[in-house]
Amino acid sequence: MSRVEFDLTKHLSSEARERKPNPMKDIWRLTQRKPNALSLANGDPDFRLFPLKSMDFHVASTLEVDPVAAWRSGPDAPSQTIRSFKEDSCALPLKTALQYSSALGLVQTQKALTELTNFYHSPPDHAVTLTFGNGDGITKCFRLLGEKGDFFLADDFSFRALINAPLAQGIKWVPIKNDNGGLIPEELERLLSGWDDSWGRRPHVLYTVPCGQNPTGSMLSLERRKKIYEICQRFDVVILEDDPYYYLQFDVPEPSTTPFIPSFLSMDVDGRVIRNDSLSKIIAPGMRLGWITSNVLFHEHLINYTDSSTQQPHGFGQVLITELLSTGGWQLGGFDRWVRGMRAEYQRRRDFFLALVAQHVDPAHLDSPPPAAGMFIWARVHIERHPRFRCDLRRADRAARANTNTKELMEELFERFLDNDLVVMPGSMFAVPTDEQFVDREDPIEDHLNYVRLTFAGTEETMEKGVVILGNVLHAFFADQKN
Repeated sequence: MSRVEFDLTKHLSSEARERKPNPMKDIWRLTQRKPNALSLANGDPDFRLFPLKSMDFHVASTLEVDPVAAWRSGPDAPSQTIRSFKEDSCALPLKTALQYSSALGLVQTQKALTELTNFYHSPPDHAVTLTFGNGDGITKCFRLLGEKGDFFLADDFSFRALINAPLAQGIKWVPIKNDNGGLIPEELERLLSGWDDSWGRRPHVLYTVPCGQNPTGSMLSLERRKKIYEICQRFDVVILEDDPYYYLQFDVPEPSTTPFIPSFLSMDVDGRVIRNDSLSKIIAPGMRLGWITSNVLFHEHLINYTDSSTQQPHGFGQVLITELLSTGGWQLGGFDRWVRGMRAEYQRRRDFFLALVAQHVDPAHLDSPPPAAGMFIWARVHIERHPRFRCDLRRADRAARANTNTKELMEELFERFLDNDLVVMPGSMFAVPTDEQFVDREDPIEDHLNYVRLTFAGTEETMEKGVVILGNVLHAFFADQKN
């Protein structure tokens, strides 16, 4: 990618511009430059009062070729112990980890995650900011970049928890159509090139989940990523890359020295990519620890925001990941073996789930293509084959947005699943809300709500029982002709 001159400051919200650094944290940062200075400034408790002497983490061994498969073998699976002590030598002593810090995160943790990011992405001139996970990171980015009245861009079906987050700021969404390969670059270009200034400021932020897009499970090819990045260069758009499923990419031939597709961050020569990473899918959701990688200007504003709001992430999580990546833990090589093993495990679970669907669900009722990454199957209900399906609603009401009764039938199907003790995620939950001028009257999203999101992240027992119910409910639903 060739570099494009990029004025970073014009993408900042007025809130970000007006926010002042926390002056007390400035003093704290000064003390880090003078480690031998005596401090009567900050309220740091005497670490000898911390009721912890050490912490032992008994974790999976990553010396095996596939450590995840070995770890699943049972209680005698090979393990290793990593330790953090209050005062003794270790990667991150507890007397440091459990003390007050800054939004930057503990130096040892930031260094470990910077090395991890460089290992997979090698971004030029970027800095790491710690977060409480992707949800925290993304919502802070919305505040960093969003102004009341702004329009942001996203896939037409997206994860609603985060799509909802900036609505209270007065930010609105413009959905971009996607297909089995993810966001369609030509649709993005068409929208941006045809933007009418009477609608408001042209969108300057694209929010996307490029690997294992939630809910569709699609993955952007390298070719599409390059096209999207080039379009964002031409129209001066910041790419908010939300990538919690990055390591769960499927159908990659092994052995491979480059098993993971290049990220937007890895091709960012302008500083227009803000990448969010998380440990929730590869370690545990309750870790609530992630990191943002961005240009230095955005990094500094994120620190100012965090220093006056959530403060630094919890010390326990920073201890675990720092020790895990240290010479006494997995190190980068062991981490890489672990995430490759996680990818193979989730691919096994995906294939197991799809085999159950093939056995118990009539393909005339449901189409469940294999996802390219992630934890979900975006299954299409053949609602057009239902005996009560209608596709003529506009004849009776020309003002109606939908031409079919897909939404009503899918709501009925969802209730039937619940009545049979099965919970699925309706496709309507992911439809991105938008203003009327962006609705495709010829092909509205309301006519494409015939999807359910199904997960293969749980136990085999849950999958086996759940898919049987799935097939039975669908069979009864399609046999029902009563009005």
